[in-house]
Order: sequence, then C-alpha cells, then structure tokens
Amino acid sequence: MTLPMTVPAPGLPARVRIHEVGPRDGLQNEKALVPAAIKAEFIHRLAEAGLTTIEATSFVHPKWVPQLADAEELMRLIDDVDARLPVLVPNERGLDRALALGAREIAVFASATESFAKANLNRTVDGALEMFEPVVAKAKDADVAVRGYLSMCFGDPWEGPVPISQTVSVSRRLLDMGCDEISLGDTIGVATPGHVRELLATLNEAGIADDRLAVHFHDTYGQALANTLTALQHGVTTVDASAGGLGGCPYAKSATGNLATEDLVWMLDGLGIETGVDIGRLTATSVWMARHLGRPSPSRTVRALSQKET
Repeated sequence: MTLPMTVPAPGLPARVRIHEVGPRDGLQNEKALVPAAIKAEFIHRLAEAGLTTIEATSFVHPKWVPQLADAEELMRLIDDVDARLPVLVPNERGLDRALALGAREIAVFASATESFAKANLNRTVDGALEMFEPVVAKAKDADVAVRGYLSMCFGDPWEGPVPISQTVSVSRRLLDMGCDEISLGDTIGVATPGHVRELLATLNEAGIADDRLAVHFHDTYGQALANTLTALQHGVTTVDASAGGLGGCPYAKSATGNLATEDLVWMLDGLGIETGVDIGRLTATSVWMARHLGRPSPSRTVRALSQKET
C-alpha cells in the first residue's frame, strides 16, 4: 500500500475527528435503492477501517428520501457497531422513531438562506428553526447529543454569495436552542480559503468557539481540501467527509460530491495528523461500495490506490 511521506506543518491540530457521512448523505443521493443489508455492511466496514463517527441514516418521510426508507431495518442491523452512529431527524416524529431504536445522537438540518429553506423544508428560516426547537429540547431531555447542520453557509444557487453575518446569526440561534455542534455546510462548493477564514473568525468573535464547529465542504470547484486545511489552521478539529466521495444534495442541483474521506485521510496522514483511520481498509471499502453502485468512485485517492493494487 502506497502511503504519503509524513511531513508535519506548524499550527495544525494533533488529531482530527472525521464525521463520516457516506451512509446517509452519500447514499441518499443515489438513484438506485441500496438494500439495508449492504448499507449495514458498509457501516461495519467503515467502523473496521477506524472511523469512530458514522452518520447512519435519516428518519425522514420515505416520500422525500426513498433511499433511506429502511431506517428502522438498518438500525437493527448495526446495533453491534463500535462507533458513534448519529442519525438525521426532520421533526419530532422523526426524533421519536430514532429514540425508539436507541439513537444516542441526532442531527437537524437548517439553512442559512431563505431560498434553500423553502426548497428543502418548505419553510422560512425562522419557521424551520421554530420547528427544530421542540426537537432539540426533547432530545436534550433524553440526554441525546444534537448536531445542527447549517447548509448554504457560503453561497446559494438562488441568492448568490451568502453574507457572513447571516451565517453567523443562524449558527448562534442553533447553539442557543441547544445544539452541541454546528456543521458549516458549503452545499454548492463555492467557498474559498479566505472566505472560510473570515467566517470562522467572525464566528469566534460572536462567541462561538472552534470546538463547537465542524466543516462540511463539497468539491464542486476543487476547493474542498484547501478549505479544510484552512479550517484546520484556524483550529477546527472536526471534518465531515464521505467515503469514496459519495453524495451531494438532492435539493441543490449544482451541488456535486462531498469531500472524499480517502482524500482527506491522505492529506492528514501526510501532515502527521492522527485520525485512527486505516486508508487501505477505507479504500477497499469504497471500491466495494462502488461495485455495488455500478460506477467508479469519484475519489482521486481511491482511484490512485486501487489502480496500484491491481
């Protein structure tokens, strides 16, 4: 197995927690329905590769995301996985379904822009936050950790560039209602390092510390790794990524794939940053899943390493 030469750089964290989103954010955007047994094996393989946080599924109505209609079945197949298994919930009904199956971490999905809130949730930004308040409160009462996804933090396909103050305002409101962590989503992949640096600095000025933040970059314009490195230099230590680069966003057609977990791990390994992830086992997992999906992985690292192994 080819590995990068390790050359540490100053000003970077010693360890990064990868929040793996492939089973949920990745597979929800697939045209084909992946059987629950294959999803369960995918999650088991990811955990065996060393990933400690794996977002498993979403308890949304099957009408909206039919690819994840098997959430209950899947949860029963992964109750032996040794990893954190957060799930996305859209409302109180989704939360109740998740809690009944033993979920200990949930996420809600908000928007920094009115256009995407309308497209994704058919609500205003205020209306969506009002819907999430009882969900978050009920989860916290059950001692369940809550992540707040915030989409369109950098740009919106309908509204264009998103003012930093707007992203900061909604982030603050999510934390104030009880979210433990905010994942800043570059949903259409338009962020650049200077924008990332300025947003993080402004969030800090608003009293939001780096340890309450995660970054979630899409690679639409090839900027995901550069933006991630900027966030790490700033002090963020939680990074969302998707095995094999699966996923995008079904409600934003200009969104392409998530940052590939393998591409992220290759960079972090080269910088000497601990992740606990075995890149060889992770690559093999993504190659395996790509075969089930009937197409090659978009991850450059997966392609490079798998070619060397053949």
